[in-house]
Amino acid sequence: MQTPLTWIWQQPDWPRFGWDTAHLAPLLSRARLAQGKVLGAVRMLDPTLTLEAVAAILVEDGLTTSAIEGERLDPEAVRSSVARHLGLPAAGLSKPLRAVDGLIDVLLDATRQHDQPLTAKRLFGWQAALFPAGYSGLHAIRVGELRGIDPMQVVSGGIGREKVHFIAPPREKLDAELERFLSWFNTSPVDLDGLVRAGLAHLWFVTLHPFEDGNGRLARAITDMALSQDERQPMRLFSLSAQILCERESYYDILERTQRGGLDVTAWLVWFLTQVEAAATAADQGVANTLAKARFWLKHQSTGLNERQRKALNCLLDAGPGGFEGGINTRKYMSLTKTSRATAYRELADLVEKNCLAPTGKGGRSSGYEVVW
Repeated sequence: MQTPLTWIWQQPDWPRFGWDTAHLAPLLSRARLAQGKVLGAVRMLDPTLTLEAVAAILVEDGLTTSAIEGERLDPEAVRSSVARHLGLPAAGLSKPLRAVDGLIDVLLDATRQHDQPLTAKRLFGWQAALFPAGYSGLHAIRVGELRGIDPMQVVSGGIGREKVHFIAPPREKLDAELERFLSWFNTSPVDLDGLVRAGLAHLWFVTLHPFEDGNGRLARAITDMALSQDERQPMRLFSLSAQILCERESYYDILERTQRGGLDVTAWLVWFLTQVEAAATAADQGVANTLAKARFWLKHQSTGLNERQRKALNCLLDAGPGGFEGGINTRKYMSLTKTSRATAYRELADLVEKNCLAPTGKGGRSSGYEVVW
């Protein structure tokens, strides 16, 4: 085992974080602008479309916050759980899994109840919901309580070649450390910018690593809660977890570098604000896609289409302009709708005739079709 290093939580003034306000100012402005565009775009949606957009973001959040930890959830199980929680139609979807339901419970509680205090009891409930069977993979873990006395370390490499990436505060300090974090979170200074506060909350909680498992997912739920408090919105309108997944390698790199540094966390906040801007920008496009989809179906509300055609069109519409690589062709239509080649060819031709689809002009005999927006 390598010689212990000085971690951020061992600094004499921990947890009195500092940062370069002037350096963050332009990044904060850009993040706020992107955030404002999303909030403005959502106001253009009617309640049904807003709920549809929120559901899509929640599904993405559930899938990606788990994927960051290397856990691949069944997308249909996540969609089923989200539909049940939001009261959306769930016909044809499988029954939600307990662990997936627990994750969606956590994500919704963090945002819908963002105005309620974050307490140790609430955190324990969240962590227990992530592991309803009391297991992480094949290993039994403590659920609904703080981790045990064994050191909490993040280690990589084989036996004899271990590399310690992070060591969390020891168990004997954890109760007091968690109490201090929760007190700060519930009574943060009024002059602290909400986005900066969300970034600090994420870093602080990850540093404590209070549970045997689930710390990353809970840190991102707390971040979502802080963002909801900042926006005064009981729903997430962009997925920060999806953006973090896209930057997973740099996420773990900046966290490790920050953990090994002093209490100036400017570099971490630069990274965090950059991801907020990127996530909000992507969501703005997502809301635009939702509006475009609504306009499409309004235009074709009287067009005679069967369920297979509607399913194929919805897949194309959900992907957005250019999002369904190569468009849809006969082979893809067959796979998607479980129909024969002759039927697929006939129904695609019918969609072209009804001005729902148009040929992409690429691919020769296997030419694809794209939505006529």
